Amino acid sequence: MKNEYIPQLSTIREVIRHTDLEYTFRMEFDGETKPGQFFEVSIPKYGEAPISVSGIGDGTVDFTIRRVGKVTNEIFENYVGDRIFIRGPYGNGFDMDTYKGKELVVIAGGTGLSPVRGVVDYFARHEKEAKSTTLIAGFKSPDDVLFREDFAYWKDRIRVIQTVDKAPEGYEGLVGMVTKYVPDLKFADIEDAAFICVGPPVMIKFTVMEILKLGVKEEQIWISNERKMCCGLGKCGHCKMGATYICLDGPVFNYVDGKELID
Repeated sequence: MKNEYIPQLSTIREVIRHTDLEYTFRMEFDGETKPGQFFEVSIPKYGEAPISVSGIGDGTVDFTIRRVGKVTNEIFENYVGDRIFIRGPYGNGFDMDTYKGKELVVIAGGTGLSPVRGVVDYFARHEKEAKSTTLIAGFKSPDDVLFREDFAYWKDRIRVIQTVDKAPEGYEGLVGMVTKYVPDLKFADIEDAAFICVGPPVMIKFTVMEILKLGVKEEQIWISNERKMCCGLGKCGHCKMGATYICLDGPVFNYVDGKELID
C-alpha cells in the first residue's frame, strides 16, 4: 500500500526568473495533474511547502514559487540539474470540460495567476473550445508582472486586460484594480458566461461582488482557496473550514459552496 507521506525525488529541468522574489521551477514529473491542483515541495531539514501547479508539460510540472520563508528560501538555492522532493498532486483542480462552450472570464490577482495559468493557456491554444476567453490579471506594479512571455502569446489569441495597482509616471499600460474592469464586460448571452476568480481573499470578495452585479448567477462562478493548503492529506487540520477540508474537497469550489467557507 502506497504511503502518501513519502515524496519522490524530482530533477529541476529549468528555472525561469520572473521577479526578484518569484521564479518558476520546471520539475520532472510523470503522472496526471491539472491546473488548480497543488504539490508539497520539500527539502530535508528545512520542511515542506504546498505549491500550486502553474504549468503542465510533457513529463514536467511547473511550480511558480515566491521566496517568503525558510523552505522557499532554500528552494531558491537549487538550480537546473539539482533534485528536490515533491509529493502530489492534491486537490480537485479546474475541470476544463466545465468551461468548454462558455464565454469564459478568468480574473487573477498577483500570484493568483499561477494556479489558473494552465486554464488560460489551454483556451488560448484551443480558442474554438470556448465561445470567448477573457483574462483580467492584476499586479501590484509593472515590476511584479509574472509570465511575460505567456502574456505576449495570449494577447494574440484571447482578450487580455493586464493592469497594475500603481505605476510610475509615464507608464503606458492599464492602471487600477481588477474590479475596475469587470463592469465593462459584455456577453452575447450572460447565461453562457463562466467566471474563475483567484487571488487574495479580499480581492476575491470584491471581484465577486462586481461579477454578481452583471446579473451572473452564483453557480456560474468558481474560486480557489489555494492559499489555505497545508499537509494536502486532510490530517493536520490547518485548512479545515467548518466541516470542509480545503485540501480534500477543494481547493477549487463553485461559489455556491465557496461563499460559505469563512476564513
